[in-house]
Amino acid sequence: MMTQDSPVQDGAVFVVARGDSVTAWALSPVGEQYYPGEPSLAEDRVNYRFVNGFVDVGTLPCRVALFRELAERRPVLVSNWPVESLHLPGANRRVEFSRFRHRPTRLARWCRTILVPATDGDYRFDIVTCGGVHIWVDGQLLAAFEPYTRNKEQRREISLPLRAAGSEVTILTEEMAERDTNWYFELSLVSDVTLAIRLPGAVAPADSAALKSLADSVRPSGEVVGASGLKLVFDTPVAERVAVSVTIQPTSHAEGAILECELELQAGATELQVCAGGVLPDGYHLVELVFSAGAARVTRKIGCAVLAVTSPTLLGAALDQRKRLALDYVASHGEVRMGTALALLAAGRQDDARLRPIIETTLEAIEERRDCSDFVMVPLLWALMQYGERIPADLAARARRAVLDYRYWVDEPGNDVMWFWSENHVLCFHVSQLLAGQWLGGERFSTSGRLGIEQAELGRIRLGKWFDAVDHDGLAEWNSAAYYPIDFIGLLALAELTDGAVAERARSLLDRLFTMIALHTLGGVPAGSMGRAYDKELRAGSLTELAPFAAVAFGRGWLNAGVAALPQFLLAQYAPPADLVRYAEPGADEAFEAHYVQGHDEAARLALYKTANVQLSSTVDGRPGAGGHQQHIMDVRFAAHPFARAWINHPGEDDPWGQNRPSYWAGNGVLPRVAQSTNVTLMLYDLGEKVRIGFTHAYLSSEGIDQRLVDGNWLIARSGDGLVGFGASGPISAVAQGPGAGREYRVTGTRAGWVAIVADGSGPDAFDAFRRYLAGVELSFDAEAMVLTLQRPDQPTLSLDWHSGLAVDGVVEEFPNRTVVPKVVGTKPFRI
Repeated sequence: MMTQDSPVQDGAVFVVARGDSVTAWALSPVGEQYYPGEPSLAEDRVNYRFVNGFVDVGTLPCRVALFRELAERRPVLVSNWPVESLHLPGANRRVEFSRFRHRPTRLARWCRTILVPATDGDYRFDIVTCGGVHIWVDGQLLAAFEPYTRNKEQRREISLPLRAAGSEVTILTEEMAERDTNWYFELSLVSDVTLAIRLPGAVAPADSAALKSLADSVRPSGEVVGASGLKLVFDTPVAERVAVSVTIQPTSHAEGAILECELELQAGATELQVCAGGVLPDGYHLVELVFSAGAARVTRKIGCAVLAVTSPTLLGAALDQRKRLALDYVASHGEVRMGTALALLAAGRQDDARLRPIIETTLEAIEERRDCSDFVMVPLLWALMQYGERIPADLAARARRAVLDYRYWVDEPGNDVMWFWSENHVLCFHVSQLLAGQWLGGERFSTSGRLGIEQAELGRIRLGKWFDAVDHDGLAEWNSAAYYPIDFIGLLALAELTDGAVAERARSLLDRLFTMIALHTLGGVPAGSMGRAYDKELRAGSLTELAPFAAVAFGRGWLNAGVAALPQFLLAQYAPPADLVRYAEPGADEAFEAHYVQGHDEAARLALYKTANVQLSSTVDGRPGAGGHQQHIMDVRFAAHPFARAWINHPGEDDPWGQNRPSYWAGNGVLPRVAQSTNVTLMLYDLGEKVRIGFTHAYLSSEGIDQRLVDGNWLIARSGDGLVGFGASGPISAVAQGPGAGREYRVTGTRAGWVAIVADGSGPDAFDAFRRYLAGVELSFDAEAMVLTLQRPDQPTLSLDWHSGLAVDGVVEEFPNRTVVPKVVGTKPFRI
């Protein structure tokens, strides 16, 4: 027991028991060092069988250099570093600093706390890390754990000697960043005791507790920032004034802060106005917060969607007219990225002051071989080939040199961390190689030593393999609002700037992509199940770059600043099939179903039910029980509002604002078994006995939902004339505090069943009528056999078996179309 005289009273006190993680730490600034290693060839592991998830790409030069250094290094304890901020107990049980770095970057951070046991002794802990850690106790190095297995955590049990007077524990956590980087450690108590934690330094317990509460609960006041501006809300008021530093960054590849300000949260307040309406541009932005009180300082990052106009725009009847309108828009409002430069050059606006800095930034990315530079290489080549005479001469000469010096594939030496292995990057690298070689056919490319004509021929051969794979398997990144625009970068360039079979294959695949987009677009917003998704694609579909593609192709929707590929679509001669609007805009009395497969080995069997008011999309079967990545498995989209959306998943991490893959809302920690029959989706979850997060949950947007109700095991909602009922095998509880307040609904348990039923209903009684209908629906769940059964009035009985799949009235039902080309069948809307 701690006494009033114990030194633990001198600082902020937290308590951990057996199984808890130590999450109260004082943190140094992050140390970052460019660390490329020696250039070398990489093993070509691309077999053109693309999967959703991390792939082993071998040991890159930066990590080779790191391992060589680690073999001889002996870290020395550093104690005189400044405390930049505090990491306090909250949603995340890890001490996590995950991030994205476009170049190979060595990362390091010092962390310090004081652990206070009841008695002197040795205490057992689990240490888990992505990266490496060294642990000192009272100045003595006691543990060195340096697995450095990229983005894959490792675990070890250790013993630490602690003093009842309090022992200072210092951890040096390090990682080698190769683009997306999971970087964290977790120190959890194994011994069956209780420890107190005291943060070193003059940190008042009241200050740290107040900042912890703010950081845990902060979120924007609504799903979308509109005319009233950005307001932050908190669960509980603070007793004393807190300083709040706000920096708002774009989540796209654009650089530079959108807004920076210093504010104060007054005592007793639970809201903080950051800015007025109209200050922030439309987009999904990253809000970086620093809360300060006394000597305590805590940081937090959250997301923020801004959309000034929530009604879709009509862009005109003719495709050429819509393209001109959109091109004018992006030339004026596009983000600082090569696509905007392309639009400016095409419009004859080469005197625009933005042109030079955009091209300079593009060239820096290419010259430094930053990850994702292949995405801007293609529009740069388009500009050089089509509008080269309009580019300032010095930039044109520099661009020519950059194209000749670039690394186009792993068989060329390099020490970068460019990602050559995923579906979209493979395409963009091959297209870049073909176009560069085609443009500079007689020139010698310095990295490969090949002539341009040789590069172009290699690019054509490799593109043939890519097209063969996609024609056979479909896309591993199916329906992805994040990655379809990246596919468009390459495909539109091939269709416009090349000829022969590769151009024809590009046009054919573009037709198929636009068909799938039309099927899954409702009310101007591309939605549905996705092979790869992030929070922004799910929370704010109208703000993705795929939204203006849909708006231009089908006639209405939203334009925005996204220019990764859109200007190429607007400039290209290519036109999507003219009759696709019938899929994007069903008539009032129409409904249809669609079925097809995507991804290697039928990774996704896609089922869709759609009316003018509501859309239900699912990935059937999949890999139930396996670990997930970024697969968005089921989705409900309403037509009445751009943010009216719902889905069910198993969280992939602790933090509701986290950015892991899978994250809290995007993807699944453990994948479910799924089946869809017309307007019904059934889901079975078996999370396993040792799962980190023991619940599944539903997301129902706080915006655009006219009515909602939790009624026992049902969550019922209406948006316009669209209805959804989420039923579960256990009670559904609404989350009332924190980032999930007003949008999150949980079901506890490691085995669970869910059902989603969508319907159309108009008039003032539609919601109540749907509730009465659901009262007559029986949902039963056999947790031991893992069978979920749905019985509805006057309709077939549906059952989902974990092992055998979907049965209709006891007869196992086969998936109706196992080809990559969607099979679309008309039906009648299910009405209430």
